[in-house]
Amino acid sequence: MLNQNQTPLLDALKANAARPHAGFYTPGHKRGQGISPRLTDLLGEAVFRADLTELSELDNLFAPQGVIQQGQQLAAEAFGAAQTYFLVNGSTCGIEAAILATCGMGDKIILPRNVHSSVVGGLILSGAMPIFVNPEYDPVLDIAHSITPTSLQAALEQHPDAKAVMIVYPTYYGVCGDAHAIASLVHQYNIPLLVDEAHGAHFAFHPQLPMAALAAGADLSVQSIHKTLGAMTQASMLHVQGNRVDSDRLNKALQLVQSTSPSYILLASLDAARQQMALHGFELMSDTLQLADEARTRISQIPGLSVLHFPPSPPSPLPPSSFVTLDKTRLTVTVSGLGLTGFEAEEILDQLGVTAEFASLQHLTFIISLGNTAEDIQQLVQGFITLAQMTGVNKNEKDLKLPKLVWDYIISLGNSVRMSPREAFFAESETLPIEETTECICAEIVCPYPPGIPILMPGEIITDNAIAYLQQILAMDGMISGCADSSLKSLQVVKE
Repeated sequence: MLNQNQTPLLDALKANAARPHAGFYTPGHKRGQGISPRLTDLLGEAVFRADLTELSELDNLFAPQGVIQQGQQLAAEAFGAAQTYFLVNGSTCGIEAAILATCGMGDKIILPRNVHSSVVGGLILSGAMPIFVNPEYDPVLDIAHSITPTSLQAALEQHPDAKAVMIVYPTYYGVCGDAHAIASLVHQYNIPLLVDEAHGAHFAFHPQLPMAALAAGADLSVQSIHKTLGAMTQASMLHVQGNRVDSDRLNKALQLVQSTSPSYILLASLDAARQQMALHGFELMSDTLQLADEARTRISQIPGLSVLHFPPSPPSPLPPSSFVTLDKTRLTVTVSGLGLTGFEAEEILDQLGVTAEFASLQHLTFIISLGNTAEDIQQLVQGFITLAQMTGVNKNEKDLKLPKLVWDYIISLGNSVRMSPREAFFAESETLPIEETTECICAEIVCPYPPGIPILMPGEIITDNAIAYLQQILAMDGMISGCADSSLKSLQVVKE
């Protein structure tokens, strides 16, 4: 057992920030002396004294032998990994490195279709060929959950030469599928299970939270420590166990996708966040769960509103393995019963001093974390009370005419991929008016919010249904990102 009270990297950074010396190394602001006063007015001076480079006392992220190595070893023990890597380019670089470490040009990787856009980046960089599996879809709530062991089994039987499987656990809505059964199934083929666990960094620290991916048998997981724990934005970790992921190749992949000038402030925040959770995680998560339960209970009693909870009520017709449990710190409130879209409700709540994590057509989703307070929950609940009073509950939800994201209908996953994302990304492309792009091969990422996942990606066939859905998202004040023309009047396609 290691002494989890230690913060070796943080301590070394603190000592070097306080050491008087004449510095002739990067960064150019020289420990804050050259920083604009307007920035120091906002942030103070101390943070810039700690903005240091790879001094010998601070170790090297790509070949750690000192305080970074010690910090990563402490994190591995705290999070239940055999080895942990600190990430300063967010979970995005961890996802990309995971794919690069397991898949090469033309190799198959099995994925759910509701993957984050960073996965597309990993596919483009590696040249891997995606084999998509439909996530189970709730047509009432218009939410895609997880893939099931049954659907994964079918994909593995059809593609026994796949090099890896990646799953999203939990989804953005906090829904967790059957990771344990999926891991067991994947390992029957002696390939690794990679997990995008960006929103589950807190799982290992309380029994009332879902099982962490590593505990469920995953070979590799990537966690955004900044999303639900106490690290700074962009600070993440990659955890591995077992021998199905080649450590040398993973190291090389991380060097490709991470900055050669890592922020030691971000690295130190990972060290501090790990110590905080190792020592006080159970208590902090207990308080967080209590706040989340209070919010869920009180908001569900407001007429016109409902919350996503487990088990689903009424009982869901979906396979139970697609929704095994729910992260109770993730609160999704359905507002369509008030006659509002999630976008409209978000705008009103923002004016009331309450800001959601994201809005979708029917819902608002909130992240309740160790940084929230009882006063925050009171303001959240009061915001919804005011929202309900302002709108009333007399409008008919059907009047909203909400488009539905029906996975089997919009995206024919078995036939939609015509070339690898890498091949399409680097192919000669042209920009066409959107009405002329049907049946063309997409050459860019088209990612709407909602649902925050790519509806079209390089290499996929563009369908009328996909275009119609995207245009409805824009009409409902949603946002399209990733593509060159966010107004969606045109799309980039592979030139024939």
